[in-house]
Amino acid sequence: MTAWRDVEQAEPEFAARVQALFDAHRHKTIATLRADGAPRISGIEVVFESGELVFGSMPNARKGADLRRDPRFALHSATVDPIEGAESGWPGEAKIAGRARPAGATTEGPEGDRFHADITEVVHTHLNPEATLLVIEWWTPATGLHRAERA
Repeated sequence: MTAWRDVEQAEPEFAARVQALFDAHRHKTIATLRADGAPRISGIEVVFESGELVFGSMPNARKGADLRRDPRFALHSATVDPIEGAESGWPGEAKIAGRARPAGATTEGPEGDRFHADITEVVHTHLNPEATLLVIEWWTPATGLHRAERA
């Protein structure tokens, strides 16, 4: 199992950039899998809490049912238009993929589902300082941090 603290310990600067993108806006997007295997996109809020990435859903929400049945997820930070962020420098976008682990003794409580992330991949996509190349940085527990640039 890979918790957020493991990413922070392995690559503190990279983890700080990714967390800043997730913390910058309240609403994010999560992809889960429906019972028939089709993807489902939902809005979600997440928090970084005691070295864990934590998220949940309201009682009887489909995304919670999806995650209890098949824990795989992909989470995307809020999207900021690169044109609108041009004056201050586009911060890019972040993605985290993994498996949702139910938090606590029960998987669904009166306030809904709560999950901790078992992280399989973290990605930060942004521009280089000259804004001439797209930079993709990704980290996995097995291979560490990688970087690619595209024109």
